[in-house]
Amino acid sequence: MANIKPVEEDTGDFAAELAALRKDIVKLSSAVSEFVHDQTAATASTVGDAVGSARQTISETAGKAQDRVTSASSELEATIERNPFAAVLIAMLAGLLVGLLSRAQK
Repeated sequence: MANIKPVEEDTGDFAAELAALRKDIVKLSSAVSEFVHDQTAATASTVGDAVGSARQTISETAGKAQDRVTSASSELEATIERNPFAAVLIAMLAGLLVGLLSRAQK
């Protein structure tokens, strides 16, 4: 029975181990909190970069589309100036077609 410790000594060992366990839990909680904070910051940065890239791509695409519309408009004006009779005839036929289609629905 040499391995039997007094109750006071076991209680002291238990209290010391419990205190060490509490310290470890506090350290673990702190490490997890820091990890989550770092991951959140990294994710926010990644999302921000993706949004900025998308915004730039949309802006460039809109600029290209605007340039194409301007170019097509200029070409159409030039064609009308070269062939005014054909332009008037096409406009008249388009108006007639729209009129016939709208009348057929009534």
